[in-house]
Amino acid sequence: MSAPLIVSIPHSLGRDEAMRRLKTGLSRATANLPVLSVDEERWDDNRMSFRVRALGQVAAGHVDVEDAHVRVEVTLPWLLQRFAEVAQVAIQKRGKLLLTKR
Repeated sequence: MSAPLIVSIPHSLGRDEAMRRLKTGLSRATANLPVLSVDEERWDDNRMSFRVRALGQVAAGHVDVEDAHVRVEVTLPWLLQRFAEVAQVAIQKRGKLLLTKR
């Protein structure tokens, strides 16, 4: 089993507003990335568990929403591990866009 990819994204929205934005954000993000589809998205309090599919491979993980940061942890299958650095940068950028005050 591979080590999980972990991304921490700071924010100043508070937990409730960050969760509100994230609940719509995953589906919007996949709409912009045709190679990515969401197989499962489940919320339990401030944790979202998810399973996504990209290039025929399945990745699973969770997002923990706290008052001042969001922590994304995803385990990539071996084929997608080659794209881990690109995925980490993309998650960081998308997360910052989603969690920036407007």
